[in-house]
Amino acid sequence: MCDALQLPIVDLSSSDRFSTANSIRQACIDHGFFYLVNHGVDEELVNKVFEQSSKFFSLPIEEKMKVIIKNYSGYSPLYAGKLDTTLSTKGDSNEGFYVGQLAGDLNQWPLEEDLPPWRSTIETYYQQLLSAGTKLLFLIALSLKLDEDFFEKVGAFNEPLASLGLLHYPELAACMHASARMLAAIASSLFSYIICREKSEQPQVWEDVPSMSGAFIVNIGDMMERWTNCLFRSRLHRVLPPRQERYSVAFFLNPSKDCNVECLESCCSEDCPPRFPPIKALDYLEELLRLTYGL
Repeated sequence: MCDALQLPIVDLSSSDRFSTANSIRQACIDHGFFYLVNHGVDEELVNKVFEQSSKFFSLPIEEKMKVIIKNYSGYSPLYAGKLDTTLSTKGDSNEGFYVGQLAGDLNQWPLEEDLPPWRSTIETYYQQLLSAGTKLLFLIALSLKLDEDFFEKVGAFNEPLASLGLLHYPELAACMHASARMLAAIASSLFSYIICREKSEQPQVWEDVPSMSGAFIVNIGDMMERWTNCLFRSRLHRVLPPRQERYSVAFFLNPSKDCNVECLESCCSEDCPPRFPPIKALDYLEELLRLTYGL
């Protein structure tokens, strides 16, 4: 059994930016997760996204396979990805559909005649989440004792490598584990999941995180862990086997491809030197996706 955990709540609309930044700092140090409220994403739109997600995953498999994942966009069948190497050799027990940067023509989309409002709904949601995520990163910069526009100045916002993942977990599917190697992730779900705050400890202690109406669950990823020299650490999270099918939406926010991710001066000292070498954001992400999907 998992103990229930009430995550800290961060209000993105608060006028007291320094107080909010301090709340984010404490939440990232203590938990690596927090609830984000008043994020500016329309609740009706969130409901439409879940509705459209359900319609896509209800299509016959042969229709979904027409947009099989390539260039990191499109349909990922059940067990195709492998974020977990400890629970099963079979692969992750969900199917997904992934949308990358909206600029250009690399994304794949279901046929308009099959799902008429599908693309416009997903694109609008992507843009609203990107806006919320950008506002959040200004506050994260403040929380790290940096200038508010630090991530903008280092080029993280030039063409952020953001991606949206629609996820479907079939009834009584096996657990899925995700180590969230991104900069940060924003998730909306109608169900709870469990997190492990100390990933190196054995035995691992897992705590239940219930969903909160109107709130997103935000988690720090491995890229932010590198940037902060482990001050903000990524945590493990898993989805419990659902008794009925479950839908979830995750938004992964990463810096632009040429952005150099290296230890922040505010996060290292003579007693705490940098633990990771600098790396380009795209190099890091491509290696992650290669390990996950064999692409």
